[in-house]
Amino acid sequence: MNKNFTFIILTFNEEIHLPRLLASIHGLNAQVNILDSGSVDQTTEIAREFGAEVKVNEFINHPRQWDFALKAFKINTPWTIGLDADQVVTSELYDMLESFNDRLYQNINGIYFNRRNYFQGHWIKYGGYYPVYLLKMFRTEIGYSDLNENMDHRFIVTGRTSIWKRGYIIEENLKENDINFWFAKHERYSDLVAREEFERSKNFRIQTIKPKLLGNPDEKKAWLKRLWWKLPLGMRPYLYYGYRMIFKFGIFDSKPARRFHYLQGLWFRKLIDEKIMNLRKNND
Repeated sequence: MNKNFTFIILTFNEEIHLPRLLASIHGLNAQVNILDSGSVDQTTEIAREFGAEVKVNEFINHPRQWDFALKAFKINTPWTIGLDADQVVTSELYDMLESFNDRLYQNINGIYFNRRNYFQGHWIKYGGYYPVYLLKMFRTEIGYSDLNENMDHRFIVTGRTSIWKRGYIIEENLKENDINFWFAKHERYSDLVAREEFERSKNFRIQTIKPKLLGNPDEKKAWLKRLWWKLPLGMRPYLYYGYRMIFKFGIFDSKPARRFHYLQGLWFRKLIDEKIMNLRKNND
């Protein structure tokens, strides 16, 4: 059994994704722990076929589910890797994990993986979607889930971090090949994001990560979020969409990827702003 790291994966009706992910990490001989949210398909059966330990917990949001997962499983390795079911470890990242030596990272508490995001079979190369660095590997009992977020999940560590630019994960939600699934999911997400931002405006939530434009990837994102919250509702989705398409070269993406930029960068953001304005109106 791998003595360096353990995997934790969140699932809900992931029979279409889970075999792909588990096959990509199987040769690493690491313990795999899966926290399911009550799947009604073959997800848990597939997990057990691969030798994973499975627990079930009712889903509220991603930050809380990850918080539960990190506390529910007994992890005996110095490092934990948290992955989503629709992600895959590429051969480059696999090689880096296979040769990983904890002794070379004694002063590091977290490692960022690079990510390639796909939509309906097409890589979203531009629009600010690549490279994107996600903190996915962290020292056990040092990394934790940011509960000040309502939807946009992230892990947090104290101390120094490292970025693996060469090894990356592929993220592609095959369920989103059905555009109705995408719309239904983002309707739910817009409720969570709107509620979170409304609560931040009332000082019910704070930013856990210190915003820093020239900091690590999460510190930079926190800085950009703080800027975003100051922009006028209703106008900022158009500013953001234009920024993605022009300044981040989204116009050069494939047609499906450009559709993604429109849906995620404009339509989704407009929906959030409308819901924030309704919350403000109903709570004045």
